[in-house]
Amino acid sequence: MSKKKVVVSLGHKALGYTTLEQLDAVKKTAKALADLVEADCQLTITHSNGPQVSMIHKAMTELRRVYIDYTPAPMSVCSAMSQGYVGYDIQNALRSELLGRGISKPVSTILTQVTVDPYDEAFYAPTKKIGRYMSRDDADIEIKKGNYVTEEPGRGFLRVVAAPKPIDIVEIDAIRTLVNAGQIVIACGGGGIPVIRQNHNLKGASAVIEKDAIAGKLASELHADVLLILTGVPAVYTAFQTNHQAPISQMNREEAKAYIAKGEFEETTMLPKIEAAISYLESNPDGKVIITSMECVKDAIRGKSGTVIVA
Repeated sequence: MSKKKVVVSLGHKALGYTTLEQLDAVKKTAKALADLVEADCQLTITHSNGPQVSMIHKAMTELRRVYIDYTPAPMSVCSAMSQGYVGYDIQNALRSELLGRGISKPVSTILTQVTVDPYDEAFYAPTKKIGRYMSRDDADIEIKKGNYVTEEPGRGFLRVVAAPKPIDIVEIDAIRTLVNAGQIVIACGGGGIPVIRQNHNLKGASAVIEKDAIAGKLASELHADVLLILTGVPAVYTAFQTNHQAPISQMNREEAKAYIAKGEFEETTMLPKIEAAISYLESNPDGKVIITSMECVKDAIRGKSGTVIVA
């Protein structure tokens, strides 16, 4: 019997917010991922990087402030750095967990670039906050560079960048080759490194890509059987965080769209996950999406927990 091809999308909780938290968190995450491997799943893993890329951006900015001979690191470079060190921690933790269970399976990380449209509307209305809080003077310097900033009263100014939609996964052939060889691949971390095509060149974009959007794209490209989105709650809920909160055990695409139209899903948390699910199912109608928490993943893959979304 062939293995079930599963793309797993890991959220912030699976990684922690600091380097030390991450080392501890990935050990727990590796146990859940190893459970999936033992359940005969062929895994491809993607992950968030919000806290990590922000930390790197802050560090590189401060380095430039102290040592003026250094050039500030572009967002695309910060994204690449975060992919590398998050992937490194995940692959080592998972490899160790699998070997401890008597499973010898290669785990590798691919630094992944994702093309975006330079005319995407997101570039004209950036919303993703990054970096350190700045003074008015520092914010003015950023504005003169052509960057966008936003003010948080009482705290200072933050730089904001665009979150354009992903177009193509540049390294998809390499990812597909490793997956088809039965290897576990960590790819498209943090949404991928956003790049813009310029003739034969790829130029880094000052942007971030929603990790849920790229998870749906990756699952579509690999023709995955399951897109498994791990988040901080056991299931998708209606009337979330109210006295009338109720879990949704299963829904189809049209029902999901109806819930969106009613405003059931919070714009920055659950909504991107539901939109990614719909996008994946539109190109892979035989697939299914499971949204659940890390703690419930073992039951969810057996249909005993979480929310299942089908075409």
